[in-house]
Amino acid sequence: MPNTSRLRLIYLLYFSQPSEYRPVYRAIHRQQARKILQLGLGIGQTALRMIEVAGRLTPLRQIHFAAVDPFDARSAADGPGVTLKMAHRLLTSTGARVHLVPGYPSVELARVANSLGQVDLLVLSARQNLRDSDRAWFYVPRLLHERSQVFLERLLPGGSTALRLVPRGEIDALAAAAARRRAA
Repeated sequence: MPNTSRLRLIYLLYFSQPSEYRPVYRAIHRQQARKILQLGLGIGQTALRMIEVAGRLTPLRQIHFAAVDPFDARSAADGPGVTLKMAHRLLTSTGARVHLVPGYPSVELARVANSLGQVDLLVLSARQNLRDSDRAWFYVPRLLHERSQVFLERLLPGGSTALRLVPRGEIDALAAAAARRRAA
């Protein structure tokens, strides 16, 4: 790896802004993640960086990136974002295999969970977040394998965000609660 590539990787892993995404980049690098799902794409800069980090250890053609986002149907409450066409153009320019699903994750995850298959990393945006009571949690476990990691972004007072790694036990509990609501 050339020195400039090493410096760029060090920047992304330890000095990039917003700083709350550094653990995500480090998880991608440490795990050598090849299949990434982001629920809530926003303006796409985080997605570009995730693909860039994943591409440091794996050829870009082997990186699979999927995103579920409202794209053109975005409301003001959804925050800033890009259109589906712009997102496709932006992300395919990386060389990674890209699958974009227009719509809200709480609805679309039920439709595409099986076709997406298992992912190495799942990032849930605060703006398109699955609420604890959301039935879409039922579909999250089928997206995961034993080494998958899930990061959940939360909005903090003052408008900033924080990311946390969600333990598998919590995901299973949310999925079980969603299954009970489905049965009711």
